[in-house]
Amino acid sequence: MVQDWLDLGIKISEWLRDYAEKNQIKTLVVGVSGGIDSAVVSTLCAKTGLDTIVLNMPIHQEKSQQDLSNTHIEWLKSNWRNVKSDLIDLSGTYDFLCKNDLKNHQLTNLALANTRARVRMATLYAIAGSNKGIVVGTGNKVEDFGVGFYTKYGDGGVDISPIADLYKSEVYALANSLGIDPLIQDAAPTDGLWADGRTDEEQMGATYEELEWAMKEVENPSKVEFNERQKHVMDIYLKFNTANSHKMNPIPIFKNKTRNSMEG
Repeated sequence: MVQDWLDLGIKISEWLRDYAEKNQIKTLVVGVSGGIDSAVVSTLCAKTGLDTIVLNMPIHQEKSQQDLSNTHIEWLKSNWRNVKSDLIDLSGTYDFLCKNDLKNHQLTNLALANTRARVRMATLYAIAGSNKGIVVGTGNKVEDFGVGFYTKYGDGGVDISPIADLYKSEVYALANSLGIDPLIQDAAPTDGLWADGRTDEEQMGATYEELEWAMKEVENPSKVEFNERQKHVMDIYLKFNTANSHKMNPIPIFKNKTRNSMEG
């Protein structure tokens, strides 16, 4: 079973390398948060043999999250010589933007949280653009195509998504096969965008295991009667899926159907 996951990891790394070579890309750039998804993706990137730049980009981050990120980065560098890293503390950049340029606007807490993600995205692209590279996404299937739990043009702003077709449970299985630090595997998932350090489960009201169940149930209904908790989880899933559809669907484009008549 572990070998199956190792084989999947090899396939994903080969897919990344093939894409890079076909498009004359020299560098893979990944933001490492200390969470399971970025740990897996950065490891898969390292295994390509391509130059891989991993960035720790704290913005008033909790020390425990920074420590997990730094621990993983050091593990990567000790195992793959093609990995380089940088610690870019964006707290000052974020503070200046919010307290100066945007000071006349009453920003909501959600807007502030999303701004953190977008500042990080701009940083990743600055590094990638200066190294003939691409930004590698770290979103999984439940986040990217189920509940839309990411920031539009923030952590959702990427060039390639190697684990976006993997359920969260599959990401954990892959992490285990890759030897990801158990502390990262056991840590409560969090997007790291809130000052109070709230977890993903606290934000959404359901675990990834529950949301994964709901997503699979929507895709392939079992016709089994739900218990009260399952009904509640399904309501949560459908609420997020609907509210965040603007992230997961193509950007609406007005089609000019009068062009021919106007030109005539």
